[in-house]
Amino acid sequence: MGSLNQNQNAFLTAKNVAKTFGDRLILQDVKITVGQGEVVTLIGPNGAGKTTLVRILLGLLTADSGSVERSPGLRIGYMPQRVNIEHTLPITVLRFLQLANSSNKAQIAETLERLNIVSLQHQQLVAISGGELQRVLLARALLREPHLLVLDEPAQGVDLAGQAELYQLIGDIRSEQGCGVLMISHDLHLVMSATDEVICLNHHVCCHGKPEQVSNDPAFLDLFGDKVSPSLAVYAHNHNHEHDLTGDIKTSD
Repeated sequence: MGSLNQNQNAFLTAKNVAKTFGDRLILQDVKITVGQGEVVTLIGPNGAGKTTLVRILLGLLTADSGSVERSPGLRIGYMPQRVNIEHTLPITVLRFLQLANSSNKAQIAETLERLNIVSLQHQQLVAISGGELQRVLLARALLREPHLLVLDEPAQGVDLAGQAELYQLIGDIRSEQGCGVLMISHDLHLVMSATDEVICLNHHVCCHGKPEQVSNDPAFLDLFGDKVSPSLAVYAHNHNHEHDLTGDIKTSD
């Protein structure tokens, strides 16, 4: 099990992380490891400390106690939950991506093609849809050529078919590039088919393990019981098929 146990190929390891804001406990004794080629997903209710933990892992916040270790030379591509753009700021999608990596035009072109957003490159960033913006933010994270992708609610604002496609794309990127992936997500059903390891967080680690293990854990059911349907078992499986751009399963010719 990668997330909480020792992993000699770990890109990032946190041990006994704790954080309070004033007299409010946010995180207590949290352990997490993300290894090469591994998709780890953080789930938990609103206010559980997921984003705070990610900010600590990225070095944007300092833990009150505990430790965070990153492998030497680790490159992280971060996709935030949201980005606030001034509506009067004239910036195209292409220019926004060039701010992440202006020296490699071929890489930008390849990434636009990979994420199926070539048609957006000359549009104003403030004019594109929420789902399109998520792809642009993912493209920007990929332009860092990351060893580790950190994705905060990557499917926010994306319709159901688009969510399935996006999670499939993230899995494909992991397989092709061998990067580790750490996600925060509320999309319980889709997450269960798109991740190797699930960590259920509610200020502390309530449960963790493979998706099929976590989905039957009493702590998980206590937190999400009203959101879990019998169809969850359908999604908790290893992929033996591919999806097309609409999220439908591809059929053999």
